[in-house]
This record gives sequence, C-alpha cells and structure tokens, in this order.
Amino acid sequence: MADRNSKPSVKKKEKKVDNKEKEKAKEAKAKEPTVKKTDKVAKTPEKAAEQPVATAEGEKKNGDNGGAAGAEGNNKEENGEFQPIELPPFEIVKGEQMSQFYFKFQFRNVEYSSGRNKTLLCFRVDTEGGSTEPLKGYMEDEHATAHAEEAFFQQVLPDSTSTQAYDVTWYVSSSPCVACAAKLTNILRQRKKLSLRIFCSRLFEWEEPEIVEGLKALASAGCKLRMMKPADFLLVWDTYVDKEEESFVPWEDCQENYNYYMEKLADILK
Repeated sequence: MADRNSKPSVKKKEKKVDNKEKEKAKEAKAKEPTVKKTDKVAKTPEKAAEQPVATAEGEKKNGDNGGAAGAEGNNKEENGEFQPIELPPFEIVKGEQMSQFYFKFQFRNVEYSSGRNKTLLCFRVDTEGGSTEPLKGYMEDEHATAHAEEAFFQQVLPDSTSTQAYDVTWYVSSSPCVACAAKLTNILRQRKKLSLRIFCSRLFEWEEPEIVEGLKALASAGCKLRMMKPADFLLVWDTYVDKEEESFVPWEDCQENYNYYMEKLADILK
C-alpha cells in the first residue's frame, strides 16, 4: 500500500513540475510580445526622426528644381538646342503728351545732367503753305543706346524722296550726340526742302572736340540751333505735357542756366 501511495505522490510531483514548466513557458511567451512591442516602440521614434530628414531632402529637391532646370537649359544652350532671344537695341516711345515728371526732370537745364539718361524730343511738323494741320508729338529713348533724332526720320518723316517741303521744329532735352549730328547733317544735305530748328534744353558733352565739330557741321548744313529760354519751357509745358490743369513754374535757376548755355553754344558756332 505504501508503494501505491508513493507512486501517485511521485506523479503529483511530476505534474507539479510539468505545470511549473508550462507556467514558465507561458511566462516566457507572455514576455516575448512585450519585447516585440518594446521593439516597435523603439523603432517608432527612429522612423519619426527619419521622416523630417526625408522631407527636408524633398524640399531641397523642390527648391533645386529651378537650378537643375537652369543647368539643363545651360547645357542645352551649349549644345545648340536653344537660341538666345534677340532683343531690339532700343525702344522708342512715341505719343502726344509726356508725364509731368519726365518734363520736370529730363528737361531741366542744369549744368550737370547726372541720371538724365533719356532723350526727350518734342516735335512740330508744318507743311509748306500750312495746307495741313501741324503734326505734333513727342518721342523718348534711352540716351545711352537709342537716338530719338534718328528715329524721328524713320517713324515720323520716313520718306526721304518726298518733294514736299517740311518745316520741322524740335524741343529736345539734350543736344545731339556725335552720331546723330552727323546723320542729321546728311539728311539736311539730301533733303533740300527740309527745314530743321532744334531748341535744346542742355548741351550734351559740349566740351568734347568731336561734339563741337558735329554741331558746327550741323549748323553749316542749315540747321538752326538754339537754347531753350523760359518761354520755350512754358510752350513745351502747355503743348506736350499732360499737366492736368497745373501751371508751369520755372525752376529757380532756369534763366541763369539758359544764359550759361547760350554763351557755350555761341562759342561753338562762332
């Protein structure tokens, strides 16, 4: 009996051992998911840390698209696939009236014309006998690259073979440069029925010998060169300026500067 009783006890012990091992196995399995979850939690911040880097790289790529396109464009230009856009050397603006600002700034007859890089030309064209209404308007250009004086005979009076007599009067912000003086001299010699008077607000580089020779040649070809006096500025204001009922008040040194330039022009043409 003792032996029988002892066997079950052994089995019970074995069962207890088995149960303990099963419990340990369960605990081990229970711990494994916990570790996996911990791994996932640990990986999550790594992905979150990587995400801004990827975004930043994406932003850089987006920002570099223009540069990349520019580089591709440069490569294509070097390969001859793209041709550079050819722009005109200058643009002449033509109209009936100019702004007050253009007149007051560009036409002011100061001795030193720094920053005044436009040539403004107001014109009046009368035909012989006054058979038609006078043609009036103004033209402007960038003085460094364009020449309103030449453009006038291209756009306003282009017909060099016309036998019609024209009496042309100009009021210009600056006297002609060397190239324009030479071209105007040739035009006057070719078109015998053309009369040209030029009233200048300022003298352009009047101390340069080539300018002096150009103005002398222009005068000898029949052009009447004059300086604008205060009354001429008033005429231009009334006729060619969008004044909006505002009256013209000559600047303080208008008369003084006119006298100064008159002496210089007289010395050139004597």
